[in-house]
Amino acid sequence: MPKTESPSVLLMQFAKWPEAGRVKTRLIPALGVSGALNAHVTLTLAVLDNLCGARLPVQFWWDRAVESVPVDAREVVCDIERRGVMQKVQQGANLGERMLGALGTGLQSHALALIVGSDCPSVEAGYVSQAVAALQEYDVVLGPSDDGGYVLIGARRVVPHMLDDIEWGTEGVLEQTRERLEELGLSVGLLEPRWDVDEPEDWARFQLTLQ
Repeated sequence: MPKTESPSVLLMQFAKWPEAGRVKTRLIPALGVSGALNAHVTLTLAVLDNLCGARLPVQFWWDRAVESVPVDAREVVCDIERRGVMQKVQQGANLGERMLGALGTGLQSHALALIVGSDCPSVEAGYVSQAVAALQEYDVVLGPSDDGGYVLIGARRVVPHMLDDIEWGTEGVLEQTRERLEELGLSVGLLEPRWDVDEPEDWARFQLTLQ
């Protein structure tokens, strides 16, 4: 896969292992358990395709270690392996610890590291480029989502505990994160807002992009 010139950039996709009843649970009332599982797989593959389209090194970070690949994950794993993408496992007690750990690991070998969730199909190559450009000016860049969180976090520098005390899953995640980072002396840049897929109306919106 072609890589950009300096600064070196690493894209990391965060994902849950596909498991019926455990993923995209807010879609279950509309799609059923099986439909929500299929939606999760579809979104995961769409995000992976977008990130690989940015023509930068990509890593895929699963939410936990497993002894063997679940049956429902085989399509995703096959696509990851076909693309030659390295698979890793997130570490930490909560999302903040896991993201900080991944960013810190990524920055050991790259100048910039960015994380995108597997429910964020609105993050495409152009948006990644905007984030990379913003990181020339800021220590951390956030891509706001319509629900008060963010679809992307990127960093050129991290400090311990910089993602602690965030109320994950609430509409205050973006503002809490920005305040926390600035309290610790990190400069923060915000990109234009994008959307992710949590609710049935988000899934319908995603479906329209496929037409």
